[in-house]
Amino acid sequence: MTAADLTHAAITFAAGLIAGMINAVAAGGTLVTFPTLRLLGLNSITANATSTVAIWPFVLGGIFGYRRELQTLNQRFLLFAIPSVAGGLLGALLLRLTPSSVFDRLVPWLIVFATILFMSQEPIQRLMKSSHPEAHQSPAWFSGALVFQFIVGIYGGYFGAGIGILMLAALAILGMTDIHQMNGLKNILGGVINGVAALYFILHNMVYWPDVGVMAVGAISGGYFGAGVARKIGRAAVRKIVVVVGFAMALSLLVKK
Repeated sequence: MTAADLTHAAITFAAGLIAGMINAVAAGGTLVTFPTLRLLGLNSITANATSTVAIWPFVLGGIFGYRRELQTLNQRFLLFAIPSVAGGLLGALLLRLTPSSVFDRLVPWLIVFATILFMSQEPIQRLMKSSHPEAHQSPAWFSGALVFQFIVGIYGGYFGAGIGILMLAALAILGMTDIHQMNGLKNILGGVINGVAALYFILHNMVYWPDVGVMAVGAISGGYFGAGVARKIGRAAVRKIVVVVGFAMALSLLVKK
């Protein structure tokens, strides 16, 4: 292996590690892996598909890292896996069959909206009189959240940057208040969305395999250690990180236009 190969592998691993940590703490790991793979020479479609496949294993480390919080999770939230599967598959299909220019223009504003929504969690809950447990169990609220998750799944299968922010916002509006538990559930649902999309990309030969293994190892490590870091720095700090990451992602995408 040449020095250039070692450098390439080191950059790929580092990108996966950082992405796994970001995804475990908040969201946005795709904005590390995607541009890195583009920098290493892949075209945008291949880089997107390769990034999705490579960072998917982070969910294993992330879920394990939040295992204590997930033990007390209300089982009804697992129903979100159904629209996640359907949306992720549809989003992957759209990536393969349609140009990304129109959707790319919408992405930054979608992330900004989700971040503001997350910041406004408590005022919105008071306004909608949903600060009581019985309101969060309303069939109408929950059905709307399932539809929203389907839309998040489509977006996640198509590109993916910011799906964590979108899911955290929805879970906050539904009444979840433990940011660590929310992150654990977000990791599960994100893993479902990206897993379906990754399988689709693999079956349609859209992935550049030499970079997948190294980046995946980094993502698994980052996912596990990221959960530990989040627990140590506290809930308030993690919420601030979520907001900063959200606006940073949106700004990054706007600057690239």
